[in-house]
Amino acid sequence: TSITGYQEILTDPSYKGQIVVLTYPLIGNYGINPADAESRQPFIEGFIIRELSRIPSNWRSKKNLGEYLQENNILGIEGIDTRALTRHIRLKGAMKAVISTENSNNKSLVSKAVSSPGLVGRDLVKEVSCEQTYVWTQSPVTSHQSPVKNRYPLSAIRYKVIVIDCGVKFNILRELKRNNCEVNVVPSKITAEEILKMKPDGLVLSNGPGDPAGVPYIVETVKKLINQSPVTSHQLPIMGICFGHQLLGLALGAKTYKLKFGHHGANHPVKDLKSGKVMITAQNHCFCLAVEQKRENKYYMAGNEDVEITHINLNDGTCEGMRHKSLPIFSVQFHPEASPGPHDANYLFEEFIAMMKKAKA
Repeated sequence: TSITGYQEILTDPSYKGQIVVLTYPLIGNYGINPADAESRQPFIEGFIIRELSRIPSNWRSKKNLGEYLQENNILGIEGIDTRALTRHIRLKGAMKAVISTENSNNKSLVSKAVSSPGLVGRDLVKEVSCEQTYVWTQSPVTSHQSPVKNRYPLSAIRYKVIVIDCGVKFNILRELKRNNCEVNVVPSKITAEEILKMKPDGLVLSNGPGDPAGVPYIVETVKKLINQSPVTSHQLPIMGICFGHQLLGLALGAKTYKLKFGHHGANHPVKDLKSGKVMITAQNHCFCLAVEQKRENKYYMAGNEDVEITHINLNDGTCEGMRHKSLPIFSVQFHPEASPGPHDANYLFEEFIAMMKKAKA
């Protein structure tokens, strides 16, 4: 539903395994440029739009959308009534789909769609995660990304943060760098022991594609880090974002389920239960934590009363955030780094910094 941001959508690894349809009628009008990419390449499976703008008008543009899709072998289709299609999905739920330039037989195409593997139970993280550990070195902020400057002087203390790459968006890394963190991105297959040997001040579980139940090896790693190895003397502060939020929930004893049509786009209202404030958030997920349990006007995780629900979605009441009552662990289902999109939730990175500062004191 966003007017802008098609490049960020294309390059969000969370869309691996999915075809995306955009409701805004004209796409491609400001072209493509490397600075707005959210990952090393687009991982989307197919792109459906109403009309393609073949002549971009933007001084930052390096190429047009059609060229970009062709270079990356992404199949796109235009001339579709995308709002009618969106309404159909809204009524029927997200479903398997197929786009073809070679086969026009409806029965054959439906058969191909039905036989496709879908999202449930699949490990899509292994297809988008980095293969080697690396340190994020890109400048934290450029003028077109955010009006906010670095919060800390260069002489301020730096926090060593490990980010488990489940399909991380670059803007998460930019936000951590902007908060004066040394950002180390590690593959999803990393073990708890390997993470602790790196002596981090904090851990971030990133966004990613598909079903969190399909990556039990990451859940097991997070469990070990929560239970804490004797290698460290204090609990490692942990922040989960989107897919990372779901992984953290599974590690703490929750269950996940697939939503009828998922939450996608840049306009989802979320209530912070502590402050009562409502944020407009950007989201992209097909699964959700089944953790809501209301008692005495508070929400807790079903099966673990040490975890309190901190945020809820005002559209459908689903869990949007949680926090451990005694350990420095919290997570959110939405994207606090989202850009383009609302910046209402940027404060969550400050909370993570405060957690690391307290643990390091």
